[in-house]
Amino acid sequence: MHLICIYYTEFELLSLKEAIIIYLDRSGGLSKHIEDCKVFKGAQQTEAVYRFSFDVNPSDVLELNATLGDCILHDPVKAISLFQSVCYRSIKTLSLIDHIQTENQVNVVLKPTHLPPFPNYCLDLSEFPRGYGPMRPLALEGLVIAMTRVTKYTQGARFLCSEEKCPCSKGFQHIRVHAPGATESATVRSDFTCFLCSSPLKEDVMSRVLGDKQLVELIHVRAVDVLGVHDADSLRYQSVTLFLRDELCNSMRIGHLYRVVGIPAHVHQWPNVTWSVEACSIRPWTPKCPCLVSNNFQYLQTASACSPWKFAAIVANSFGSPVIPPGIHNTLKLGLLLSLVQTEDNPDSPNHLDVLALTSDTLIIDRLMRYSLPLASRGIHHALTGELLASLSRDEHGAGTANIHAGSALLASGGVCLLGDLTCYKKDKMDMLQSALECRTVSVCIPGKKYGDDMDQHLSFPVQCNFWALADAASPSKRTARCDNVVLESYL
Repeated sequence: MHLICIYYTEFELLSLKEAIIIYLDRSGGLSKHIEDCKVFKGAQQTEAVYRFSFDVNPSDVLELNATLGDCILHDPVKAISLFQSVCYRSIKTLSLIDHIQTENQVNVVLKPTHLPPFPNYCLDLSEFPRGYGPMRPLALEGLVIAMTRVTKYTQGARFLCSEEKCPCSKGFQHIRVHAPGATESATVRSDFTCFLCSSPLKEDVMSRVLGDKQLVELIHVRAVDVLGVHDADSLRYQSVTLFLRDELCNSMRIGHLYRVVGIPAHVHQWPNVTWSVEACSIRPWTPKCPCLVSNNFQYLQTASACSPWKFAAIVANSFGSPVIPPGIHNTLKLGLLLSLVQTEDNPDSPNHLDVLALTSDTLIIDRLMRYSLPLASRGIHHALTGELLASLSRDEHGAGTANIHAGSALLASGGVCLLGDLTCYKKDKMDMLQSALECRTVSVCIPGKKYGDDMDQHLSFPVQCNFWALADAASPSKRTARCDNVVLESYL
């Protein structure tokens, strides 16, 4: 690893700070900063840390000042220092906060909204190396497979020198704020020393400022192919942990795709070192898939336009011909096609078309459903040994909270979840499925005693997929084959 240090002259620093003021004025960030300061202006007590966040578009900054734009893209720590100085100077000049004393009390968070569309600014979750590299903003896309509930972390803390005669025994000279990739112990611990007299520092606990934190696991979207019936590539997929803080908490949902701009960092928890990403901005993401319709299919649609049923009848008759002969189970094939179309229109649509096939030949129906599943935008084939709705585990990053993992139904959001033969399911799994189909939600209970809370917490997640299942109608002895109370459309 090559370490490059860039030093700016006093004139260059003034030029960069002037560019920051101009950019904040043009982008509305200065007005937002003034409004944010109004919350603290009437406070009777001096805060240890005043937090301000700014949405920054690096492309706009590059047009204004190339050096400043390059600093934001490649040296975010230095860019934060420059914004911190500008914010503090504006607060003192405009008298925005009465009790602020030092520049250290200003905690600036920069959030790049977009990055240049070049490969060096993109992070492929199936190819990225997890070695030491520069801590700079990168863009990545992925699917949310797990998340924790929202917990607290230390935004900033004030420390005082234990030597009473030292000037640092009062005031706000020693301020610690959270940095990307830092653990809680990096912000608050008991072995800090004074930079003037080297005496031990003690924290002013009453001045500690807390914020919200949430951990999210993101994985490459192609990884769900392994859970479907696609041919899995000979690649290794591994999830990456995102840290969402403050206003970004609860901005992601399990089973949905997002484009994230974040700063990769190494989290040191002796003796382990984990790789994670501090999220800066989050946007929903839809992969660009080319929509290609063959000429023969277009010709068939044109030729059958005279009848509202002719086109659907011809397609259903010939659909699935590689696995079953044409003309067999046309009603079921039409139902599968309609269910596929329903998922393509709007993943968040409240309308769902589930399919339950009661048959005496489960082998051929299972073959047809497996053949149809890859046609869905996202197809998940649920394994009997896997989790259908959601499961809980303890967070591995030291937060001590519950990590909620998506089951097959949540992973299939906006697509189809193939359940297979219902006669193989136990009664408790059927009851869970019945509840999910009736209310279209997954309820998760987090025991408070087990995960460090005083009371239990109940969370709900929407189920936004279509279910496909089959059952042997000739097996009346198996209760799970009965569909008296199952909310599924039956196609025989």
